[in-house]
Amino acid sequence: MPSIFSRKKSTTPAPTSTKTTREASERGNSEDKFAGGKGSGELYRRESAEQSSTAASSIFSTNTAASSKSASSSPEKKSRTSFVKDRESGKDKSRPKPSKRNGKSFISKSRRQSEDLHPLNLPPDELRRLSRLSAASMSSPQGDSSPIEYDEMDEGTPAPQQQAQTPGAFPQSNGVNGEHVNGSEVNGEDGPAPPPHTSPSPPQQQVPEPDPVLAEKCKEAGNKCYKAKQYDQAIEEYTKAIEADPRAATYLSNRAAAFMAASQFIMALDDCKLADELEPDNPKVLHRMAKIYTSLGRPQEALMVYDRIQPPASAKDKAPALQMQSHIAQAEETLKTGTSGSMALHAIDQAERGLGYLVQPPRKWRLLRGEAYLKLGNVNSLGDAQSVAMSLLRSNNADPDALVLRGRALYAQGENDKAIQHFRQALACDPDFRDAVKYLRMVQKLDRMKEEGNAHFKAGRYQRAVDVYTTALDVDPLNRSTNSKILNNRAMCYSKLKQWTTAIEDCDKAIKFDPTYTKARKTRAKALGEGGDWDEAIRALKSIAEENPEEPNIAKDIRNAELELKKSKRKDHYKTLGIEKDADDNQIKRAYRKLAVVHHPDKNPGDAEAEHRFKEIQEAHETLIDPEKRQRYDSGVDLMEPGEGMGGFPGGMGGMGGGGVQIDPEMLFNMMNGGGGGRGGGGFNFGGGGGGNPFGGGGHPFH
Repeated sequence: MPSIFSRKKSTTPAPTSTKTTREASERGNSEDKFAGGKGSGELYRRESAEQSSTAASSIFSTNTAASSKSASSSPEKKSRTSFVKDRESGKDKSRPKPSKRNGKSFISKSRRQSEDLHPLNLPPDELRRLSRLSAASMSSPQGDSSPIEYDEMDEGTPAPQQQAQTPGAFPQSNGVNGEHVNGSEVNGEDGPAPPPHTSPSPPQQQVPEPDPVLAEKCKEAGNKCYKAKQYDQAIEEYTKAIEADPRAATYLSNRAAAFMAASQFIMALDDCKLADELEPDNPKVLHRMAKIYTSLGRPQEALMVYDRIQPPASAKDKAPALQMQSHIAQAEETLKTGTSGSMALHAIDQAERGLGYLVQPPRKWRLLRGEAYLKLGNVNSLGDAQSVAMSLLRSNNADPDALVLRGRALYAQGENDKAIQHFRQALACDPDFRDAVKYLRMVQKLDRMKEEGNAHFKAGRYQRAVDVYTTALDVDPLNRSTNSKILNNRAMCYSKLKQWTTAIEDCDKAIKFDPTYTKARKTRAKALGEGGDWDEAIRALKSIAEENPEEPNIAKDIRNAELELKKSKRKDHYKTLGIEKDADDNQIKRAYRKLAVVHHPDKNPGDAEAEHRFKEIQEAHETLIDPEKRQRYDSGVDLMEPGEGMGGFPGGMGGMGGGGVQIDPEMLFNMMNGGGGGRGGGGFNFGGGGGGNPFGGGGHPFH
């Protein structure tokens, strides 16, 4: 198809008057400078109307009748054609030159208007017109002075007038570089019409119309299933009823009842909330919602719902929520003011009886239970506290309360390093968590005091160690396990100071805090024996052996205590001389000389017992001043009869057997080789100083 610019008219211009030419020139000049306006639009409509009678204007032929009516003055058309030709050839000399003043004003005005009328702000039809002008000028050969001629424009696309558009619709496309206009050919090139510039509107969801009849049928079917205890099927039927009529609160309330019967209380609560929104203050819905809150362990919210019911709910209806709230308040008060967790556990158990089937206790209740277990402080309760903490951490491993709970349980069990790790992890989750800061500082302070007390004990500064342990007991008076260990350590220090009665009192306190603390019981038995009551010491050790047969060295401790009992019933040479069992030779000689002068028969002529006392003093001196005799005396060998010495060994020794005192192989080795006592006071010196201690009293006070 030939281009719309390929056909040319006759170049002979028609004569026009000066006035007509001036008017046309002014309109053309305005059109060239501002590229649009009312004059240019009217001119193009006239040209389109004049050319609509030709055969070449068949491209746009739908509105030619309307175009021909709008063009009635042919002289103006001729003058316009002549003016265009003269303008293109540069020979327009009929146009009067504007004055200097008028020219400046016109140029300034044109410049302001050209700034306001940016090409992108022009109407779409004007942009298409300018695009065709640009294409036509580029296709004409250089130096061609013939005027540009136009094809007929269809009235279906009026130039200056903008078509009325539907509100919200997008304007029609202008084409790309003026090549395609409304799907027609431009410059002889064919191409598809560009797609419309429209954005897809979001699909509108069609809300189905409520179907009350279907909803009632589904509701009746759900009621039958509910009465038959087929709760899952009842839920399905009620769901169909809700879908058929979502505006009815009754169906939501019924489904909530089915969810409650199926132990799905969270789903039931959601339905009740929706029903309450659709039909506020419905007593039946509110009653059901309050019961759900109670079943979930939220009594305070249940009571708030009961307060909304009109007429007011009865005391019987509110009783479960009130009792649950009272039990929890009692547990909190007991843990806050009491020292035992048993009453708190009882209150929590009573509150949990009001929970729905398969409903887990609320997090707050579980933390209270863990706190109560810590209050009990025994081995089993500490394990239960750890179980509570681990169950909470499985739900949320960054729960600071659960981390502190487990850290406290580990601290009570003596695992301070692990406890510190948990407290620090809790602070990483919540840097402002006061409980974590409190217990972290407490455990760190106790560790420092324990290390200080250990250092004093190892260095033999027993009184200073006692002072440190006494201060450590005040750091956390409620920690039974830790305090029982500190009390046992202080008792060992008192034993070294030969304060047997005070040592026994500390051991009794430690055992009261932790009845299973075997080490404190053994320390107590040793203190009893050293205090002179070896019979009671043997009974205490045998009781430990019966309860814990696997206790290390318990059999050896019993044998040693029995030997000490026999030794205590013979003559006590140390007591006779008034010296300690770890006294050296100089102390023995000095004591002997002093007593010999006092109790010599010549010094006591009228005292019949003076000679007997003097003989005992001599015997004690002779035994203790001789190293070999002293070793035999301290080890207890002198107590053995000729046929009973080795009766304690399997199969006897050298054919000797029988009953008598059971001697440990280690003790025998010390007696044979002289390594047990020497000047240190013998291998069974419970008082400390020299020799071995069968109870390990000289060891480290901490595990």
